[in-house]
Amino acid sequence: MSYLLGIDLGTSSLKSMLISEDGRMEALSARSYQFASPRNGFAEHDPDEWWQACAETVKEVLLKSAVLKDEVKGLSFSGQMHGAVMLDKDYKVVRPAILHCDARSSVQVEKLKSILGEDKIKEIIMNPIYTGFLLPSLMWVKDNEPENFSKIAHVMLPKDYLKFKMTGVVSTDYSDASATLAFDIRKNCWSEEVLRAVGIPMEWFPKCYGTTDATENVCKATAEELGLSEKTVVAAGGGDQVMQGIGNGITRVGQACSNIGTSGQISFQSGEAVLNPALNTNTFCGYKKGRWFTMGAIMNAGLSYKWYNSLFDKVDMNAMNEKIAKVKPGSGGVIFLPYLNGERTPHLNPNISGAFIGCNINTGRTEMARAVMEGVAYALNQCIEICGALGLHADSMIASGGATKSMPWLQIQADIFNVPLRVADTEEQASLGAAIAAGVGAGIYKDVDEGCARAVRYKEFIIEPVPESHKVYGEYYQLFKEAYQESKGVIEKVTMLGRRD
Repeated sequence: MSYLLGIDLGTSSLKSMLISEDGRMEALSARSYQFASPRNGFAEHDPDEWWQACAETVKEVLLKSAVLKDEVKGLSFSGQMHGAVMLDKDYKVVRPAILHCDARSSVQVEKLKSILGEDKIKEIIMNPIYTGFLLPSLMWVKDNEPENFSKIAHVMLPKDYLKFKMTGVVSTDYSDASATLAFDIRKNCWSEEVLRAVGIPMEWFPKCYGTTDATENVCKATAEELGLSEKTVVAAGGGDQVMQGIGNGITRVGQACSNIGTSGQISFQSGEAVLNPALNTNTFCGYKKGRWFTMGAIMNAGLSYKWYNSLFDKVDMNAMNEKIAKVKPGSGGVIFLPYLNGERTPHLNPNISGAFIGCNINTGRTEMARAVMEGVAYALNQCIEICGALGLHADSMIASGGATKSMPWLQIQADIFNVPLRVADTEEQASLGAAIAAGVGAGIYKDVDEGCARAVRYKEFIIEPVPESHKVYGEYYQLFKEAYQESKGVIEKVTMLGRRD
């Protein structure tokens, strides 16, 4: 029997999962961590903490499963997207990685827009220019940390640092590279024109591979450190959206996924690179040539619920779910704007914060908790609405991410989206997607479709929307959209006031 290892580098935790070639999970290990925020709006992380978590979890799954190292035929990675990892000429970390949820580079965002112009942005990048993406983050380092900038020799995405530590070779994949703003989406290569325009050396950027391509094998030093075999193939992997899609069995044009992790996404598979003239969605390269995905992304999905529960000393999630399920749609007239750390789709505004609207004398902890869930789903519904205007539709969706553990949150999504939801049988879709990619790279599976057919399974139930609830949510959804428009100016002023030193 052959075994495959999928490693998912998230914003708040890393998970390693070992599966058999028929998709049976043999072992799972996780490590939680917290990114640093040295200033309001900053989000950064020491890449070596990621590697420590990776090393510990890989050794743990091997120990738990008692699988022999030579039986692990392949491994691959899923990773949080957009972040900037910088190494010097000796492959040492220059400074903490700047993450996708970082809002420091607003000046550089405006500079990049001005340098390129809207036509070039649409032609080459095909995506909105936003804080937290790799290129504006590099520009910020150039402008604010010239000593660090002068040391940079290699630039990569977060999961690529783990792949470098695993193989000793710097590389990336097309899906992650296409989400940096330094990539030509249509030509599928780094954009020399964009990089030259902002004074970033093109030679810093690594070679790109397809998600399932075999890059290298595990290097000798890491094999000895982790107890792996030097014969184990390392496939390129991909950004978490691509890998979650594979782990959910979403590989065909027209399929769609709703994901609520730390951040949140609505993702549609597409056979063409879809340009949104408003530039308030994202189109990135998929797991293979001729495949793209278009998504709306929100900054604070599961993070909103985690933040809310962190305000209380003790939270029993199962008990909370039971209470939330008893609250009627609309949370007793409370609406939550989930903009704790700015927002991407549709507002493209890093300078806003969250808000509760409609709290009254009868509002309690449970109503506010449900309002957070509903606010996240409203924000995701805006993503669906915008993608629909681009011609992207789905009659059903796969629900993904940590929110699948909450039945009321699943029902809230189905009712607001007005589509049935299915849930993959594993909660670790990104890790499973990485393991499937490893299987293709190692020759265990012919292609991704075969890997999904053998490894992806779904829970027996389907979450159907309730028409009466959808009608109620229709009214609240319109108010949710109006609330931002009506209070945008005040929210921005309060946000910026709170960021003063």
